[in-house]
Amino acid sequence: MSGYRFKAGQQVEILRSTLRTAAPGHYEIVACLPVEGDGPKYRLKSRDEKHERVVAERDLLDALEMPA
Repeated sequence: MSGYRFKAGQQVEILRSTLRTAAPGHYEIVACLPVEGDGPKYRLKSRDEKHERVVAERDLLDALEMPA
């Protein structure tokens, strides 16, 4: 799938926002969703949550790029 920065199975972090409540820590990319008007979106899963989330690519960081 070209045009995607991340791939299924990759670990990412969600950018913090006052408008979004999300468990802290890493999320796993479950699936790359079809690209729509505002760019790629992904289905994510955290070990600490029972549900999955859909998040835009612009709101994600590669977990390997995060400072320790």
